Amino acid sequence: MANSNTPTSSNPVVRPFQEFFRLEAAGGILLLVCAVIALVWANSPWADAYFGLWQSLMTVGIGGFAISKPLLLWINDGLMAVFFFVVGLEIKREVLMGELGSPRKAALALVAALGGMVVPALFYAAVNLGGEGLGGWGIPMATDIAFALGVLALLGKRAPLSLKIFLTALAIVDDLGAVLVIAFFYTAKLKLVYLAVGAGVLALLIGANRAGVRRTSVYVILGAVLWVAFLKSGVHATIAGVLLAMTIPSRRLLNAESFLDKARGLLDVFSRDAKPGNEHPSADQVDALHALEDAAEKLDTPLHRMEHALHGWVAFGIMPVFALANAGVSLGGGIELGSPVTLGVILGLFVGKQVGVTGFSWLAVRLGWAELPKGVTWTQLYGVSLLTGIGFTMSLFIAGLAFDGAELLDGAKVGILLASLLSGLAGWVLLSRTGTQTEEGEA
Repeated sequence: MANSNTPTSSNPVVRPFQEFFRLEAAGGILLLVCAVIALVWANSPWADAYFGLWQSLMTVGIGGFAISKPLLLWINDGLMAVFFFVVGLEIKREVLMGELGSPRKAALALVAALGGMVVPALFYAAVNLGGEGLGGWGIPMATDIAFALGVLALLGKRAPLSLKIFLTALAIVDDLGAVLVIAFFYTAKLKLVYLAVGAGVLALLIGANRAGVRRTSVYVILGAVLWVAFLKSGVHATIAGVLLAMTIPSRRLLNAESFLDKARGLLDVFSRDAKPGNEHPSADQVDALHALEDAAEKLDTPLHRMEHALHGWVAFGIMPVFALANAGVSLGGGIELGSPVTLGVILGLFVGKQVGVTGFSWLAVRLGWAELPKGVTWTQLYGVSLLTGIGFTMSLFIAGLAFDGAELLDGAKVGILLASLLSGLAGWVLLSRTGTQTEEGEA
């Protein structure tokens, strides 16, 4: 029987995280299916159709306002901007009201994520120093939150909720690091005119937030202009998604107590005219319903509404499509596992992640900067450090920015897929054994 301190689905603080975890875990399974399909398709007799599909030219717009790009770039620059927008919303939410809301709560996740970014990059750079693949040092820095949480989901109750929360917070910080790396190190030559336009649109978005504008349509329209400006400026267009997310209002206009008082009064008004057999609401009932709807909107925030509306589309639509378009690599040419790029990615993700996350976490706890999450052992934290080696989505994305040549890109993809597979299996084996022992000890 669970004690009173055990988080349950009825806990209003824990419930949003549990819903997030279930969505990410299920999305991770679909992501894996699409990755397998891409690999099989790219090495089948229909491989030409696979590669040809993503190079199909698509044009959006009319005349001088048209943008023509291959389908692959529409996915990587367009759909992934929505993915990064949701990442930005998650980062903002966690900083304002979640696990990153205070230095003490965030300390372990911040330090662990820092180690999980710095050490893998150093491992990769050491293998590729002086070589043409050195520019891919950012590839092993990333963690795929959907895949990692998907593995934890397979463990069921053997993985404590506090461990899942820690992994989520770590991966969100990791995503922020990846965004900064893309913005500062994987940006093409800048076009200052378009960059100035983007800065102006961003100023308008910030102004709309400060002025109390809460209509989603305003942010969507200005966000689309911001995306086009960044696309033309040389800064990767997905960064527009993160910047847009930072401007979405996150403040309630009505607190819970005021909402309850208002709702009770409105329901009393509604009940007065509620008569058996009356199928049509009275004028007072209609007014009460509209007032209740307005109060509910003020209790909620645009940030929460947009994150809730888009999360399913990202988890079950955008990310699987990205995996289908980017995970396919032809193995017929005989990819060399010992090539510096492939070896660097494998060492960075599989070895560097576990060394960086565990080592930096131990140092932070030893120095008194942070403490282990309640109910989590060092062995379980080490198991999570293995799972952070599942790079996949973000690693594939950075690889596409780092390398233009097919040979280097294919080598990076092979390294990402192998390292992610090794990390997922090793983490699952370790945590499944640890979880069983923990449950037996607590029984």
